[in-house]
Amino acid sequence: MVSKYYLSNHSLSDEEEDIHSRKNIDNWIFRLLLLIIGFLPLIIGAHATEVISPKLTTINLVTSGMKGDTFTFYKMLFLIAVTTIIVILFLSKIFFMNGTIKATKMNYFLITILLFIIVSTLFSPSKTIALWGQFNRSDGGISYICYLVLFFVAMNLEFPKKALNYIMYSLYPLILINFILITMNFYGKDALQYNIVEKLMTIFLPSEASLNEGSTLMGTLNQWNYMSGMFAIMTVMFLTWSLFDKNLVRSIINMIISVFSLSIMLMSLSTSGFLTVLQISLIIIYIVIRSDNRKKSLVLLLSFFILSLPIFHVLAKENPRVWNESIGFIIKDNPYIHEQASTKTSYYKIDLTNKAFAAENSFELPKLPASGLAPGSGRLYIWEKTFNLIQERPLLGYGLDTLMYHFPHYNIDARAGMRTEHTIVDKPHNMYIGVLYGTGIVGLIGFMGLIVITAFSALKGLFKTRNHTISVLSIGWLAFLIQAMFNDSLPGTSAPMWTLAGIMMAIILTQKEQLKESTDGRNN
Repeated sequence: MVSKYYLSNHSLSDEEEDIHSRKNIDNWIFRLLLLIIGFLPLIIGAHATEVISPKLTTINLVTSGMKGDTFTFYKMLFLIAVTTIIVILFLSKIFFMNGTIKATKMNYFLITILLFIIVSTLFSPSKTIALWGQFNRSDGGISYICYLVLFFVAMNLEFPKKALNYIMYSLYPLILINFILITMNFYGKDALQYNIVEKLMTIFLPSEASLNEGSTLMGTLNQWNYMSGMFAIMTVMFLTWSLFDKNLVRSIINMIISVFSLSIMLMSLSTSGFLTVLQISLIIIYIVIRSDNRKKSLVLLLSFFILSLPIFHVLAKENPRVWNESIGFIIKDNPYIHEQASTKTSYYKIDLTNKAFAAENSFELPKLPASGLAPGSGRLYIWEKTFNLIQERPLLGYGLDTLMYHFPHYNIDARAGMRTEHTIVDKPHNMYIGVLYGTGIVGLIGFMGLIVITAFSALKGLFKTRNHTISVLSIGWLAFLIQAMFNDSLPGTSAPMWTLAGIMMAIILTQKEQLKESTDGRNN
């Protein structure tokens, strides 16, 4: 007969073993999440693939044929591979180590958006595109599922006390490598001019394929809009960490790193990053004023602005667009443009009102709209046309990342909104509109439920707690949500940020549980 004492000790031993195993699994998953955060955005490499277009058209970008991509294909492969490993480890923790899943309202919104990603893909007019995304963006249903799975898994982990340090250290290479690449590009010495870089970029290309003549490498993300948005996020995250870190030497180093990030943002020549930093700076100033070490934080914040001014001056002197795409949003007169370009006849302003006569009947050419840009560098025009498309499929959407195949290209009114009717629109330039277009109204409700809860939690974490990890991650997540008003989603930007949001929510929920247990203990 087995004694009760033995059974009790044996049960206790099993529980201790499960706790140890769960902690070990969490640590391994955390290491993999760090790869998503710090390494995935760095992956680049030329890739050629045969694209079967869902449309019969003469538009080059939309036609079928061999297409090339440099920035997203291998990022997507890495994302899928690492996410799969993470899911396997997480499920083993849940089913074999008595792991638990946090009960939160976010789970319902997660299920909703995941369900409608699947449904919208199945009923999409362009199923393959909706599943994998465009050949040069890779931001279809599979990528979005990976983002949300990473968020969910991260939200249900326990993280080490120094998690913030590991996260921020993993981002150093991203900033330093992109600072070198974009500085070279900005001053006309592109990295692709060096044979070794070109060979590394094309190592997986077929022998008959090559990079287009004149290709440039400004960074490890797709183009200037994404570079601007991402490094605006890096700017405010490292600045916040430097302000609240108790280690003075590390604070100074990270304040300098934030200046590097700001420099990348300015050289990206896109207004989205500037607007993000401008809005987040107001929050940072507020939390500095109420911080425990206000004097140190204010000195570092002032140092950041003082260092940024000469850098801005040097960059704007080299290229006046630096002013136009930042301060120029507020102050239109650019002091770095000393000579106005001479007046030239533009083919956009050719008088097309002349009349041609045949016999006694006259023929009048149609009056074309003047060439110009809609507000937001043409975004308002894109959003208007995208909303027109949404009205035709409001419930199921068209499938994620399929806009290029359904947008009304070559419309004559594009002259007034996009300067020319020959501009091909491949994305909505707004993450939220992209989700609405791709998954429909119900999908957007699920998505916005996550956004609202996480944004509210981030703000609450900033204003009501003094946890530095929560403060830095909250600032980063809010910055991501702001820049997403002007930018689209991509594997290189969304995967790291949704992962950081999951870590942020895990720490916030754990802190909330601990506070509740402490309150219950005092009441008892």
